[in-house]
Amino acid sequence: MGKTTTIYLELKNMSLSSIKSWPEQERPRERLLNQGASSLSDAELLAIFLRSGSQQYSAVELARVLIQHFEGLAPVFDASLNDLSNFHGIGPTKYAQLMAVKELGRRYLSQSYRSLRQALDSSTLVMDYLRYELQGEKQEVFAVLCLDAELHKLDFKKLFFGSLQHCSISINQLLRYAISQHAVHIVIAHTHPFAMAQPSAADYELTKQIATACQLLEIQLLDHCIISPTGSFSFAEQQLLPSPSELNKR
Repeated sequence: MGKTTTIYLELKNMSLSSIKSWPEQERPRERLLNQGASSLSDAELLAIFLRSGSQQYSAVELARVLIQHFEGLAPVFDASLNDLSNFHGIGPTKYAQLMAVKELGRRYLSQSYRSLRQALDSSTLVMDYLRYELQGEKQEVFAVLCLDAELHKLDFKKLFFGSLQHCSISINQLLRYAISQHAVHIVIAHTHPFAMAQPSAADYELTKQIATACQLLEIQLLDHCIISPTGSFSFAEQQLLPSPSELNKR
């Protein structure tokens, strides 16, 4: 039995009722308006984005199968058109809707930091921002977040792109970019697209080298974060950033 046939049967075995036939208080759109978006499940929110299912399946039923199959909401938005097209009721139009929603969310987050000038003054805020920018990358990517003296975002840029498990970087190029942005503080980050969010020996050494170079330029390295599909890792939270005294010994 092929993959497409299996998915079709999963959907066929589900309830075929239309959302329009549901009691009004149970319909996702009406519940969102009356109770707020936080009252809805991931599947119900996704169903509102999809707007409709197919001739046979409701949008909520389709959303539930998508989330179950891809093992989460984020992987649904990261899936390719070919992967999603295996599901009855998903085609180029709905794929475009999903990609538009994903990009709107990214732009909203980016603009909110710029317009509200919210300080990224906690590891949680920094990690949330980096996870949104880097989650879903299919190759190793190395990025830098530049901050001013009050920890407001100056700029974020993906500087280097590598293979599935390796990414070569230039420390000189990294620092030139930080200087061009007038950064007082920086946070560096890279992805592990198909591995756990755990640092390698090379990651430890690279962190020390960048911290040493930053100290010479009076730029403070606040953190080195690793983002993977299964989690994240912070050198600062684990107290693994080299101290000034350690750097002076080098």
